[in-house]
Amino acid sequence: MNPVFAIGLPHGMEWVWIFLIFVLVFGADKIPKLARGLGKSLGEFKKAKEDFEKELHSASSPETPAPAQPALGERTPPAGTEPIKGAGSMDELTKKL
Repeated sequence: MNPVFAIGLPHGMEWVWIFLIFVLVFGADKIPKLARGLGKSLGEFKKAKEDFEKELHSASSPETPAPAQPALGERTPPAGTEPIKGAGSMDELTKKL
């Protein structure tokens, strides 16, 4: 056996002893509950990871273009106001008066 793989890793009969100690500590009836809880938590973790990846992907490639920003010094009308139809520039309005 390659000694690199044997460093710190249990093998052979050691797994049997680890399993027996595990059963004695937790009891035979709690092991399925622990495994079920571990499976649920891993499933939730996987779902959260997939949601995060979807959010990251959607943020990196937006489906709708962002609204254009006004140029520096350009005034924008307040939100909720629309320009009056038929009104031109300020010079045209003053000429009419």
